[in-house]
Amino acid sequence: MKVGELIRLLQDNGWKVVRTRGSHRAMTRYMIVIEQGDSSWGAYVPDLPGCIAAGDTKDEVMALIKDAVTMHIDALKQEGLPVPKPSSEGGFVDVEAA
Repeated sequence: MKVGELIRLLQDNGWKVVRTRGSHRAMTRYMIVIEQGDSSWGAYVPDLPGCIAAGDTKDEVMALIKDAVTMHIDALKQEGLPVPKPSSEGGFVDVEAA
């Protein structure tokens, strides 16, 4: 199968062709917060309200939140809404343990 035929087949099945200039795609980095619960892991993105994920393991929730961010941004774009720029930062403080 030739590339053009494959692209047409994918488009016929609802896929969209997205073209980028150059050989590198711009990446945006969003900070995520990961929390371990009693029986699962959760994650959320402070800069993307409502963008959350939950999984059985930390690795699973990391993969799920990455997908959630992509889907969240795609949905905002489809609705014609602005995509918030990353502005959150993470850090740690050291205190005496209780």
